[in-house]
Amino acid sequence: MSKIQTLVAKDLLTERRTKEFFSATLIFSILVLVIFNFAIDTGREMALAVGPGVLWVAFSFSGTLGLNRAFAPENENGNLQALAMLPIDKGLIYISKMLSASMFMMLTELLIIPLFILFFNLSLWEEIPGLILVCVLGTLGFVGAGTTFSAVALNTKMREVILPLLLFPVTIPILIASVEATGTVLRGEGLTAAYDWMKILIAFDVIIVISSFLTFEYVLEE
Repeated sequence: MSKIQTLVAKDLLTERRTKEFFSATLIFSILVLVIFNFAIDTGREMALAVGPGVLWVAFSFSGTLGLNRAFAPENENGNLQALAMLPIDKGLIYISKMLSASMFMMLTELLIIPLFILFFNLSLWEEIPGLILVCVLGTLGFVGAGTTFSAVALNTKMREVILPLLLFPVTIPILIASVEATGTVLRGEGLTAAYDWMKILIAFDVIIVISSFLTFEYVLEE
């Protein structure tokens, strides 16, 4: 855990100085909300029908922009090889990158959710705890897969294009489950009604994190 904490602290310090991940995700998410707010009728029924999709379009697209920068500082400064040479399990590098990227993305989500409630004129204060839980589970799975594919696409000439092409087909199950669970929570039906979708989120998180942890050494080597 101390090794993971050290690596996460390095990423947090880098982001504090550059603000590349956070600024990209936040600005893009706000832009998506503004566009959809003008594009659709903001009545309550319509907002509850399309709101979950709008939220996860904002989260997933902005998260992809941020994940494109996940390994960029190490690659640009020549530190990626140094990370690969550290005398630790390479899976710990994956865990630290996933945790730091998840924290940045969740921070963006915490700022976007109140804006979503405001733009679409909703009253969801009682549903916010359940909504946050769904966002945490969905984000962990999305970032868990995105961290691995970000490393895969790092040295390609068109990594901004390659990452979405690799990431979105794999994360379709978690995005669908996140949208459905979010919709159930927003309608006031509670987490109990979203139990089946929550099981999919948890299962996907466990599978993607464990498989990525076990294979990340080969990703770095290649």
